[in-house]
Amino acid sequence: MRNNRHPSNQLRSRNGIWLLVVAAVALESIACIQYFYNRKAIKDEAVYRARAELRAAELEINVATAELEAATKVLAKMAETTLDDPQAVAESTYKLLETLDNVESASVAFVPDYYPQYGRWYEVCSSRSDGEGEAAIFTRQIGGAEHDYFQTEWFQNGLSIDSAWWSEPYLDEAGAQTMVVSCSHPVRDEQDDIVAVVCIDLSISRLQHVSAYLQVYPESYYSITSSSGVDIVPPPDTISGRKYMIFDEDIEATGWRMSVIIPEDILYAELKRVGLLVSILMILNLALLAFIMFRSAKSILKLVAVNNQKERMEGELEIAQTIQNAMLPKVFPPFADRPDLNIYGMVQPAKEIGGDLYDFYVRHEKLLFCVGDVSGKGVPASLVMATVRSLFRSTTAHAESPAEVVRELNDTLAEQNDQNMFVTLFVGVLDLATGDLRYCNAGHNAPVLITPNSQLPTANCQLPTVNCQLPTAINILPNLPIGIMSGFEYVEQHTQMERGATLFLYTDGLTEAENSIYEQYGEKRMLETLAQTGGLRPREIVDRLQKSVAAFVADTPQSDDLTLLAIRYQVPAIVMRNDIQQIPTLAEWVETLGIPAELNMPVNLALEETVSNVMLYAYPGRDDGKVFVEYNETATESGKRLIFTVSDSGIPFDPTQKSEVDTNLSAEERPIGGLGIHLVRQLMDDIRYERVEDKNILTLIKNIRYEN
Repeated sequence: MRNNRHPSNQLRSRNGIWLLVVAAVALESIACIQYFYNRKAIKDEAVYRARAELRAAELEINVATAELEAATKVLAKMAETTLDDPQAVAESTYKLLETLDNVESASVAFVPDYYPQYGRWYEVCSSRSDGEGEAAIFTRQIGGAEHDYFQTEWFQNGLSIDSAWWSEPYLDEAGAQTMVVSCSHPVRDEQDDIVAVVCIDLSISRLQHVSAYLQVYPESYYSITSSSGVDIVPPPDTISGRKYMIFDEDIEATGWRMSVIIPEDILYAELKRVGLLVSILMILNLALLAFIMFRSAKSILKLVAVNNQKERMEGELEIAQTIQNAMLPKVFPPFADRPDLNIYGMVQPAKEIGGDLYDFYVRHEKLLFCVGDVSGKGVPASLVMATVRSLFRSTTAHAESPAEVVRELNDTLAEQNDQNMFVTLFVGVLDLATGDLRYCNAGHNAPVLITPNSQLPTANCQLPTVNCQLPTAINILPNLPIGIMSGFEYVEQHTQMERGATLFLYTDGLTEAENSIYEQYGEKRMLETLAQTGGLRPREIVDRLQKSVAAFVADTPQSDDLTLLAIRYQVPAIVMRNDIQQIPTLAEWVETLGIPAELNMPVNLALEETVSNVMLYAYPGRDDGKVFVEYNETATESGKRLIFTVSDSGIPFDPTQKSEVDTNLSAEERPIGGLGIHLVRQLMDDIRYERVEDKNILTLIKNIRYEN
């Protein structure tokens, strides 16, 4: 049977299994690390608690034993002072028991025959029991053949060790009548001979009471052993196979050792319960992870299918974008053989493809152009855009009337407009010979006419004219957008464009661009920006507007398509390389301007001096660079003004800063330089310099006055 599963799906399944295994190993590793760290922490806590309790018990036992050692010394001193009175010795043992509650018995045992009247053995003893269970202090002589204390360890060591000494545990049947440990001390007479041994008994049960709190955990044990290994407090029997932790502490005063014994299963019982709970949670988490992975795998498969579809759509959109871009003019400047025309445009769609369009071409010495904005965005708008652009080309092939072109476009689009989409459109026809602009507007934004005098109304106006003002939108009639109603009669309008004027067209993606606080860029801000573009070329104008709106919206996503188109009806111009051999071409160019013949020679001479200065000072030591010379003329009240603009991209150089040349001085007395600009000043009526956009711009003005 053929396996129908896609290889990528099989790979994802294997990856999912591996992911589950890795997750299980990771969880198990984390749990193990946590378990061992917790186990170590519990063990450290147990060590700390056991050591602390052992030190506390040691301190208490040391206090108790130190008290008994002091008592033995006191009793020995009392006996030494009353050796001649056996009764007084007996009373001293009684008084000691009355004073110390933790002493079971106290006795003074004399060497053989010390008191002849009492025989070989004489041990006077006071104890808290008479052997019949009565709680009282009894004083009696307990020495005798049945109780030969001469053979006891405490007596023999008392005779040989001249200090307090602790015995091993033993059953004191004669005195305390219970298991005790004894502290003994020698008694000396006036000749410093040992004549007796003082013995004070401490009950083992009292030691057990003192160390009872050593049971730091349930079922934990404690024990006390003597220096020779005899159990003073014996531990209970341990269970075979059970693991224990043992902690020891030595009692320096007595040489005893205390021990705490803790069963490991009791110590780690809570850890085991937590570990079991963690294991159960791990299993549940793995089950949940497996469930999530299963659901995620299904979601991923759906997402992969969606992504595949998205990739196909993106590929198709890229193709559509390429086709759409191919339909728009993209070579700028578009007419290299026409110095009287400069155009630059751009479309910036809000999505991959948009519904804005612009187009232009020259036919029969007329520039036919259009700018449009399709309602909506994306693929539907782009299809309508392509249709309108094709209809514009086909319609203008036989019709030059803008109104007729718009009517045909409207009727054709309205008949096929099943989606009720419409297009705002501006169509214009510019006569390149006369500057006459005929246009028809179909609901589009009014274009802005930037004349050579259009600039901010301040002292910074480039030319000396009273008409210095903001650029203004041309007059348009509010016709319907195309595609809404067939048969609509569109009205044609016209205006005159002077040489050097620029027609700026745009879509509402410019004026309606919004920033983060929903403030629109607006027409006023657009006009103020355009007023700062005097003397700039169409590309520079479009770039300036594009940067201005980008700075305004900042990081706010673009909400609408943006289209900008600048058409400059240029003055006659000449472009020269940075080569002095190019200077003679100026004379030929001046002759083509149609200025009065008597002005050809002075104008040509002024331009040659100016251009020579530019090549000499703006591009020192360089072979590259260009010099631009443009001509324009404006009417005045008494004649007209001839305006020549010389511009370059060289280093900043202002020839007008040269001081006037004193021609009355001899050639030897005059400073070198300055004659060229002096000659230009004599030939022209006004000279002005400014630095704009990293360019040197020198304006030469010659006034012509007509006689009345």
